Amino acid sequence: MQMKDRSSIPTLISKRLVLRPFCLEDVTALHRIMVEPGVMQYFPNTEPPEISRVQALIERQIMQWNEHGYGWWAVELPETGQLAGWCGLQYLPETHENEVGYLLEKSNWGKGLATEAGRLSLDYGFNNLKFDAIIGIVHPDNIASQRVLEKLGLKSPRQARYFGIDCLRYEINRRDYLLVNSTPVKDG
Repeated sequence: MQMKDRSSIPTLISKRLVLRPFCLEDVTALHRIMVEPGVMQYFPNTEPPEISRVQALIERQIMQWNEHGYGWWAVELPETGQLAGWCGLQYLPETHENEVGYLLEKSNWGKGLATEAGRLSLDYGFNNLKFDAIIGIVHPDNIASQRVLEKLGLKSPRQARYFGIDCLRYEINRRDYLLVNSTPVKDG
C-alpha cells in the first residue's frame, strides 16, 4: 500500500482536540481502545479486534484519503498527545453517501468530545469538501450516540439497514448546517 503524503491530509484543531492523519504507529494505541469492554458494543462486529484487524482498519483509512480525499482522523488530546479514538467522514460505496462517525476510549465518554470532533468533521465536509448532505448511522440502542448526532444537528432518524444490521439513519444537508454553523474550519 502506498502511503498518502501526510502533509496533504489536514490536521484540524479545536479547543480540546487535535484531529490528525492516522499513521501505522497508531495501531497499538487504537487496539488498546478498541478492546476496552463495551467500546465495540454497538458496532456490526462487536468482538474486540485482533491487532492485525486494527492495522487493516488504519490502512483502509489511509486508502480512503488516497481515493476520496477524506476519511477518519486520529483524535488526539493535545495536552498529553495521547490517542483518544477516531472521528471523521467515510464514503459508503453501497449507498453513495458520506457518513460522520466516531469512536472514543471509555475514559473520554460523556465529556462532549465526540460532539466536538464530529463538528470539526462536519465543518470540513460542508465547508471544504462542499458535500450536499452528511448522514449519521447509529444502533437503535445507542442513546448516547443518538444524542451526539442530534447535538450536531442531524435530524429525521429513520430505520435503515447498514453494514448488515438494523440502524437509525440521521441526516443533515449543507444549507441547514451552514445556517447554524457559519464559521469554516481552517487546517491546522
